[in-house]
Formats: sequence, C-alpha cells, structure tokens
Amino acid sequence: MVRSLWSAATGMNAQQTNVDTIANNLANVNTVGYKSQTAQFKSLLYQTLQTATTTANGDPKPTTSQVGLGVRNSSINTSFRQGSLLSSDSNTSFAIEGNGFFAIKGSDGNTYYTRNGDFTWAINSNREMMLTNQDGLPVLNTNGQNITVSGDRVASRITIGQDGTLYYPDANNVPQSLGVTIGLSQFNNPGGLQRKGDTLWEATAASGQVMNESTNNNLTKSRIVQNYLEGSNVQVADEMVNLIVAQRAYEMNSKAITTSDEMMQTANNLKR
Repeated sequence: MVRSLWSAATGMNAQQTNVDTIANNLANVNTVGYKSQTAQFKSLLYQTLQTATTTANGDPKPTTSQVGLGVRNSSINTSFRQGSLLSSDSNTSFAIEGNGFFAIKGSDGNTYYTRNGDFTWAINSNREMMLTNQDGLPVLNTNGQNITVSGDRVASRITIGQDGTLYYPDANNVPQSLGVTIGLSQFNNPGGLQRKGDTLWEATAASGQVMNESTNNNLTKSRIVQNYLEGSNVQVADEMVNLIVAQRAYEMNSKAITTSDEMMQTANNLKR
C-alpha cells in the first residue's frame, strides 16, 4: 500500500505539469507566433514480484509478475503547425507561410529565431532606419546583417515582396529593390529548438544546423505576407478537453491516495 501512495503521488505531480503546460497554452492563445506544447509521459521502473519460473510439473511460466512504480514527464513537445494569418494595419507586420523562421540578433550578440513578425522601424546611432522587433532587437537579412535603409526614406512607403525583398518607389512611384532581403532560416528538426521566451528560439544540436533559405536550393521556400501576422496555433477546444482529462486523472490519483490511506487505517484497526 505504501507503493500505491508513492505511485499515485507521481501521477499527481505528472498531471500537475500537464495542467501547467495546458494553462500556458491557453494563456498564449493570442500571442503572435506562439507554438503550442504537449506534455508527454513515461512509466517509472517496474518492481519484479515474481520472475519467470516453472510450475510444479516443470512447465515454464510464460510471464513474470511486475508492478509499476508510477509515472513521470518525459518531455514537453512543441507543435510547429502553421497558425492562422491575422490581418494587421501595420506595414511592418509580416507573417510566414511555410517552415521558415525570422532571424533576430539578441542583446547578447547571439542569433535567435522567431515566427513573430510584429516588427517596427527604429532609428539607430547612424541616423538610419533599422528593422527591429518590438523589443528593439535587430532583424537580420539573408547575410546575417542588420536590416537598415537610408534615413531620408519614408518608412510607410517601404514594401516587402513575398521573398522578403525590400522595395521603395522611385519618382514615377514604381517600386525599386533596395538590395536588402529579410533572412529566413529552416531547421531539420524544429522540435529540437530551445525556447528562450518572448517567442524566441535558439538553435541546438538537436535542431540541427541552421539552413539559410536564400543559399540552400534543397529547401521549399517560405513566403512572407505583409500586413499579416501569424497567430498562435493553440486550439482552444482541444486544450479545454485536454484540461478536463488532466483534471480527471489528477482526481483519480488523489482518490488512489485516499483509498490507500483508508486501507492502511483499516489494517491498523485490526489490532484493536
């Protein structure tokens, strides 16, 4: 019965993590570029009560007798399913259709990746306009450099092609390329990316090397859509169902602890 107490306790801990994960998904249902997470479980070690032996007649017993010792969270996986596109009035709102990621230069000098295309123009120390995210971190071009344009241009007149190229109208109001393209990157295993907060991701050994869409011809190119943002891919109905299932599992483990306690109390009362 002590075994049942600890097994049920591990179940409650695991389901608490599951509820925490679901709550985080629901909290970010309106976060641009957010990708939903799912908690995964695996069983703990099994205790062997009886090994494979033979019967009184010498016939082998086909199975052993093992009892589980509970459960724990094995991982929290991320779904990179495409989110819905949300219309935006901002000319610096960009959504990605495809598997690409925007590259962002962090304050520590490292490069991070995001699906959040809610950008803006800022003025740098050279009096140039620089494309940044809402935290002021520079967006990188296909060469890994900051995206800057001359300060004498009007930000509202800059347009972006589907391949990420920046355009500015000439005297005849015909868009002309500025020779700068927003960089897009892909990964062999996006699930191996490490979350850094603020919808930023960091490449790891598990994600594989960063693949630049502009230089790798083996990749299916992504498409950038201006005046749109990629919404969260959280499915509220699914998350609510998962929340009910997790709550019921938590309650059942709690009931198992209560039942084990009552059985131990009954056993203690036998001496009276």
